[in-house]
Amino acid sequence: MSELITADLVDLDLSAATKDAAAQSLAERMVAAHRVTDLDGFLADVAAREAQMPTGLDGGIGIPHCRSEHVSAPTLAFGRSAQGIDFGAADGPADLVFLIAAPAGADDDHLTILSGLARRLMDPEFTAALRAGDDPGTVAALIRGEEPAPAPIPAAEEAEATADVPFRIVAVTSCPTGIAHTYMAAEALTAAGQAEGVEVTVETQGSAGFSKLDPAVISAADAVIWAHDVEVREKGRFGGKPLVDVGVKAGINRPAELIAEARRKAERGEIAAVPQGGDGPEAGADGGPGADGAHFGVRLRTYLMSGVSYMVPFVAAGGLLIALSFAIGGYEIADAKSVADHFVWGQADSWAALLNQIGSAAFGFLVPVLAGYIAYGMADRPALVPGFVGGAIALTVDAGFLGGLVAGLLAGAVVMAIQRVPVHPTLRGIMPVLVIPLIASAVVGFLMFIVVGKPIAALQSALTDWLNGLSGSNAVILGVVLGLMMCFDMGGPLNKVAYAFAVGGLADPTDGSLKVMAAVMAAGMVPPLAMALATTVRKKLFTKTERENGRAAWVLGASFITEGAIPLAAADPLRVIPSVMAGGAVTGALSMAFGCTLRAPHGGIFVVPLIGEPFLYLLAIAAGTLVATALVVLLKGARRTAAVPAEEAAAVDSRVGVPA
Repeated sequence: MSELITADLVDLDLSAATKDAAAQSLAERMVAAHRVTDLDGFLADVAAREAQMPTGLDGGIGIPHCRSEHVSAPTLAFGRSAQGIDFGAADGPADLVFLIAAPAGADDDHLTILSGLARRLMDPEFTAALRAGDDPGTVAALIRGEEPAPAPIPAAEEAEATADVPFRIVAVTSCPTGIAHTYMAAEALTAAGQAEGVEVTVETQGSAGFSKLDPAVISAADAVIWAHDVEVREKGRFGGKPLVDVGVKAGINRPAELIAEARRKAERGEIAAVPQGGDGPEAGADGGPGADGAHFGVRLRTYLMSGVSYMVPFVAAGGLLIALSFAIGGYEIADAKSVADHFVWGQADSWAALLNQIGSAAFGFLVPVLAGYIAYGMADRPALVPGFVGGAIALTVDAGFLGGLVAGLLAGAVVMAIQRVPVHPTLRGIMPVLVIPLIASAVVGFLMFIVVGKPIAALQSALTDWLNGLSGSNAVILGVVLGLMMCFDMGGPLNKVAYAFAVGGLADPTDGSLKVMAAVMAAGMVPPLAMALATTVRKKLFTKTERENGRAAWVLGASFITEGAIPLAAADPLRVIPSVMAGGAVTGALSMAFGCTLRAPHGGIFVVPLIGEPFLYLLAIAAGTLVATALVVLLKGARRTAAVPAEEAAAVDSRVGVPA
């Protein structure tokens, strides 16, 4: 920090009352030092950064910071406030304010300043010296690391000061859809941290996008928890810290254990070997829970879930647009001429055709996106191009959904193999943007066109014929299997496999694939609906929190969000999961037996008009819900009945003087 701060950039009597005023006061010193060229422009950049996330840290510290085109050189200004300024920290106002300015594009400088400062601010002697200093030059030298801190604080005072600083954990949660598991795990970790007196800050990732944790927060953390079923993005940010790496359901079901494990690793000084840099899965990284140490099955699941997570938005948008077009113009609208040449503003059929063709265009990306992001999950951005190319070729040779899976795995494997080849340092800059995509695309294209494409297409055709030929007991058995898969882990890998299998059939719909889609959605609605009904009819069997979750599960179940049952299943898995699996199996079997069909990939009861045999479909859902509800009530009631005699016996023993 030798050139970052001078005495002119130190204000030991900062009179500002708000964080905006504090930033302006310190920024004016930067302008006077010719470090900032445009005060208003720079303050706008600071305010924009502050709007993303508060920059206050526990211990009375505020670190507003930004990268700006109005900064000529990396700069640090310091202000000390007597009354304190609110920067959004949980423990109150900040009296030590550091304004960090870095030129636009100077990511390394920005992170270096933040991380270095955050580490020093963890030292009670350093912050005490800043509060006690009375000369700007001395304080500037202290921040630069040139002035030794005052004599050590007595042991008792140091212990007291250290005790006031909570153990800090940063966490990342993610699931393939980024809808339910992601946020449930985040809430569970945060709640467990509050109960344990641990400060947990969570970054939620998923297909809905994510907001990055402040680098200063990461730098100040004592440990990291990843609870994820898809690849953690930009994982290099978390390097050099103890790491607990698990699946997202562990974050929901046992957050306190994960926090305890993180503390143990921090106490033992276990530092994880997290790859540095990168914008997604690191080159050659295995990813997923356990990362490098995970066995092949876990890594394969992580790769596939990565592809599915990016495919889901295309499924939802495209499928629902197509379903809406059918509701307006009927199924024959799929054969309408191109709206680019035959659109009439006042005709409903034209609008229906427009929606259908937009939805079909979105659906056309399903296989390439699936393949591209499976490859991305394996080998980062260099694998995107060969993955997308392989997926497009899978469509060209009629290899379909299975072809996309294989193309993605091939592309990722080829890129990973190329990345292991030693290259001259002068070529490293062009490897990820030119050499690797070029060679890998050629290899994957050759394999898909010449070697594996036609056999996979034959397999896909055989699978389609088998689905179309299903009738009687065979269809019912498939419905049972799909129902069990949808309800076993309620949004987890098995659930996503069944859902992806059904959605893959919608890309080239047949009567058999439409029946599968109907059975999958019906079974997926059963767990939350059953738990909602159970908490309504037998309230005494559930806690207050479970009853509240049950009320929310009505809407989630009706909307085909299977994850709505997770809070209740996590509280009593041995009774809830078998019950909802039985209900899902009944619903899946009945849906297939009734011959119900569905052309929309999502929507729950809101797409009932698009369902073939809608009344029988609702009957199948109701039957499965009643079966699951009855089993949950029976099993929970039996547990409660067994517990009552034991309590009565203990009470009798205590009355007659027998030890309980």
